[in-house]
Amino acid sequence: MTTALITGATAGIGLEFATQLAARGHDLVLVARNRERLESSAQRLRTAYGVAVEVLPADLADRRQLATVAERVADPEREVAILVNNAGFGLKGRFLDNDIAAEEELFDVLCRAVLVLSQAAARAMTARGRGQIINVSSVASFIAAGTYSAAKSYVTVLTESLSAELSGTGVTATALCPGFVHTEFHERAGMRMGQLPAIAWVPVQKLVREALADADKGAVISVPGWQYKAVTSLLHIAPRAVARRAGLVNRRRDAL
Repeated sequence: MTTALITGATAGIGLEFATQLAARGHDLVLVARNRERLESSAQRLRTAYGVAVEVLPADLADRRQLATVAERVADPEREVAILVNNAGFGLKGRFLDNDIAAEEELFDVLCRAVLVLSQAAARAMTARGRGQIINVSSVASFIAAGTYSAAKSYVTVLTESLSAELSGTGVTATALCPGFVHTEFHERAGMRMGQLPAIAWVPVQKLVREALADADKGAVISVPGWQYKAVTSLLHIAPRAVARRAGLVNRRRDAL
């Protein structure tokens, strides 16, 4: 039985990854900041699926705690066969208006943690000749919409570059680029999303199911949902100015 390590595993996309991977029979290592929520999620998964679930409380913005998670990922005696880098959050408002400490924390969690854990996993996995790395990015990585968009662009390109390096090793790297998904993400960021039409939302179960199927096929980029496949296809061929205008619309909505 193989083990999957998931960051940001107590809610939303991360919890759904944990659920679907447990349903596949994988043991789990759940990483998040809140031990109580970790223990609660772990117990539900053990009961429902009969898998082993380890909890690893960690704030990924803290370098020492991040190093502890990286050590667990790289542990040769306790193989992590699947890494899901999912932890993240958003900030409401303009870059010029936000506190720089908050922006630095965003960068540390969305970029540096993904960098550190991806390298730790890739080195351990290539030594064994097998493994999957799934980095949760965003459709926002294809537009220019503030530092969240910039951070997710980093995750997408890092994953693409890593995938090229891993070619022929038996290890794959996939960037998952969701559109809008009903989770705690927008509420925690103080974003009002009620004006979005129903068609804009992708159910989290469908999102993760498609992401895992794409990762199993070795896809480098996974964009679940026909509507977001269409949007990203158009953005790939449109002039870059279109991506900047899309980002401007996105920032105006978030400021409401």
